[in-house]
Amino acid sequence: MKNSATYKGKLVELNTILTCPICGNIENETMPTDACVYFYECNKCKTLLKPFKGDCCVYCSYGTTKCPPIQADNCCC
Repeated sequence: MKNSATYKGKLVELNTILTCPICGNIENETMPTDACVYFYECNKCKTLLKPFKGDCCVYCSYGTTKCPPIQADNCCC
């Protein structure tokens, strides 16, 4: 299911699929447009995911879709 919104004048996708690199758990998440998510706890193995060096948030590191600010070519949080 596609879930889009306008962010700073550009159409962005809000859905992403996060994959835990430890256990492989997959979660469908809706990204916020008003905050970065720096930490995400895997619902299965409880590993605390953090962004890779150079990424602004967990969505950019572990998601199938980059976060809304990056999609809109803006500086992220």
